[in-house]
Amino acid sequence: MHGIGDVRFFDRTAPLYDRVMLPASGEALASGLDHAARPIDRLLDVGGGSGRAAAALTGPDITVVDASLGMLRRAREGRDLPAVAGDAGRLPFRDATVDAVTVVDALHHLPDQGAAIREAARVLAPGGVLVIREFDPGHPLGRLLVAAEHAIGMASRFRSPRELATALADAGFDPRIVDRGFGYTVVGVANLAGDRDADPALVGADGKRVRQ
Repeated sequence: MHGIGDVRFFDRTAPLYDRVMLPASGEALASGLDHAARPIDRLLDVGGGSGRAAAALTGPDITVVDASLGMLRRAREGRDLPAVAGDAGRLPFRDATVDAVTVVDALHHLPDQGAAIREAARVLAPGGVLVIREFDPGHPLGRLLVAAEHAIGMASRFRSPRELATALADAGFDPRIVDRGFGYTVVGVANLAGDRDADPALVGADGKRVRQ
């Protein structure tokens, strides 16, 4: 294994990471951010590594948060981005101080995904949005990715779009499945109705909250 959150793997591969990874989908991220119910001036890219996702976005002030110091050096030196070393499950930011949080191709590496989702809910201002881009383990390419990451010793844990939408509802978000496929996008609007105790059973098949 590569250590908690596969951090040692990313420290070692940081110099090559951007050469072998495809750019993040700015269109998909922008579609997710459009669900925010407030202007987006400050954004945290959690698990943002080298700043690959941040580089696909324009507009807000973006801070990259990651546990890999090697990847953070790439974000600072290669892309001139503000970058903070931090645990996704204990973000070093005050309550309700950011407008958006992105987690792009990184949630499956986090050792405590529930804590990371709850931390995103804590730091988001009301109406802010959490945008998660992930890979569907039920997709044929997703099954190959799961096998490949486990074969090289990663402790990756993937969720389907439906499972992730339910996890967001459980943390008090109003969840929406924005798109599906090998890579998919699920977003959660923070505290939109003033209810942080959402019942995950009220998430419909499309990932949206079912109003009663």
